Amino acid sequence: MAKNKKFNDLPFAYHEEIELEISTLTNLGLGLGRVSIENQKTKVENWVVMVPFALPGERVRARVFRNHKNFSEADFVAVLRPSPHRVTPRCPLFGRCGGCQYQHLAYAEQLEWKRRQVAELLKHLAGVEFEVAPVVPSPREFGYRSKITPHFAAPGAAKVSDLKSQISNSADFPIGFLRQGSRFEIVDVPRCEIATEAINEKLTTVRAGVPARVASGGFTRGATLLLRDAGGVVTTEYDTVVTEQVGGLKLKFLARDFFQNNPFILPAFAGHVRAQAAASGARFLVDAYCGSGLFALSAASAFERVAGIEISDTSVAFARENATANGIANAVFQAGDAAAIFAGLDFPPGDTVVVIDPPRRGCDESFLRQLFAFGPRAVVYVSCDPATQMRDLVHFFAAGYELRAVQPFDLFPQTRHLECVITLQRVGAKG
Repeated sequence: MAKNKKFNDLPFAYHEEIELEISTLTNLGLGLGRVSIENQKTKVENWVVMVPFALPGERVRARVFRNHKNFSEADFVAVLRPSPHRVTPRCPLFGRCGGCQYQHLAYAEQLEWKRRQVAELLKHLAGVEFEVAPVVPSPREFGYRSKITPHFAAPGAAKVSDLKSQISNSADFPIGFLRQGSRFEIVDVPRCEIATEAINEKLTTVRAGVPARVASGGFTRGATLLLRDAGGVVTTEYDTVVTEQVGGLKLKFLARDFFQNNPFILPAFAGHVRAQAAASGARFLVDAYCGSGLFALSAASAFERVAGIEISDTSVAFARENATANGIANAVFQAGDAAAIFAGLDFPPGDTVVVIDPPRRGCDESFLRQLFAFGPRAVVYVSCDPATQMRDLVHFFAAGYELRAVQPFDLFPQTRHLECVITLQRVGAKG
């Protein structure tokens, strides 16, 4: 890495190597240690240094590449004293490919650190201490992911004519994922250990055909490829209709649409959402980000009536089709206007529980205002980013809701990511 001309050399010089003890993991999957520095330029105590792929309890050597106002970032160089929980990564690309952060950490410890991180976010971002249940593990630690989107950068027009000679050389034409710590450089990934075996078999064929398509002008600006495994059948076409089975449900959706990407844990995951919603004592359920109907249809038999709301017309059409195909008559689905999500809903708020599963960025202010104006007796909040979820909790507390349960699920073993299900009840509501 070339030195930035504006590099801030306090408290460390560019690429200065240091030794430090790692005390914890951040929610970004980085090892965190502290060092004290005293030299001619500076004197600081307990300066924070972030080091990827370093584990708590380890002493490591790291190379500093950036100094911020309150901490430094460093590349991992070597382990001087390993953690007893360090294991050999299964993937030979681990540490270079940015897809996984925890393949070097025993799975039981991954789960415990994820639980701790949820508890810490709850304390620091939401301002409360609350018991976080043990993380529900994935039935598969590897080979679980049912969708991957490898990408590549097509060469400039001047290089296309030379591409045929490069087709067999992956170093000249990488197809894969971003390199750890990079926003642009792609690591060639011929096999992904967290993807299903069916995807990996298809990946070989798909990769083999890409360079020739680029050379013939099929891609001029690079692209993102899609491999979606539904029931062992892998499609690469974005608009193919696929079917996923979750427990007794069969759900159809477009291959490009959002759908949870670990089918092996989905029955337990959806079952927990259903159980928490039913435990609220509500007679009606609203699924406010319903997609193709996973949570609404999984929970329908526990309620008198269910309504799914989604801003995507295509997803609403699939949700309706899925309800009919699964013989569920008490669920309706409607395309909601983002400015009037609950308009026309005739469920009494005091007898209604709302399930929300927003995008990674969390709930926007407009949605929260509408939700609190509706005032359901309980909310089951599903999130793929506990940091934005905990940020939103502050607004729930201010609106008169209290925590009832915090249950993380590990849908993404070997990575820093997880799903967290939080149950909230309106203060004074019995359930």
